[in-house]
Amino acid sequence: MYSTRSGLILGFHGCDASVVKDVLNGKTFLKASTNSYDWLGHGIYFWEYSPSRALEFAEYLQKHSTRSKGIIQKPAVIGAVIDLGVCFDLLDYQSLQLLKRGYQLVMDDSSYSSEIPQNKAIGSSEDFLFRELDCSVIEAVHTYKKRIGQSPFDSVRSVFYEGNELYPNAGFREKDHIQICIRNPNCIKGFFLPRMMDEAFLKV
Repeated sequence: MYSTRSGLILGFHGCDASVVKDVLNGKTFLKASTNSYDWLGHGIYFWEYSPSRALEFAEYLQKHSTRSKGIIQKPAVIGAVIDLGVCFDLLDYQSLQLLKRGYQLVMDDSSYSSEIPQNKAIGSSEDFLFRELDCSVIEAVHTYKKRIGQSPFDSVRSVFYEGNELYPNAGFREKDHIQICIRNPNCIKGFFLPRMMDEAFLKV
């Protein structure tokens, strides 16, 4: 009953400057990610209200990621005005219970009988950046809702804890963020080019 999110939010997507230009000019649209390790399942990913984190991620991909080698020549950010619609919000208790049900669906699926997908860290990082298990569980939830005739989720939203502690014994990490995965592209009401704040109008 309360899975429909009212109001609009701002999301930011890190990519190459050429993609930003083509999307803003209406020549193309952002492509949905369908990797087996996408932690919120398949869809178009945005950082909620964090253009700086979106840019940092694009810069990281340019320098370190073999899977994006040559794709990002000039890191950039595009903003989007988003209506989350019917949202699988993993900050909500009821949604977490449904996610737990999704895990059981994966465990019961005979196609996974030989090997259950696993979440994996990369290199020396302790963060699970390759989330094949989580992706399988979330996709199982979407399949389950479709099978029983319920309205599909338009979006998925959750917090991602990442990076080193901000200070000793902290409950916060340097790259904590909220990400959104848009499954229904109609949720994206428009794109824009983020701008810098005019410091002349900042209050003292």
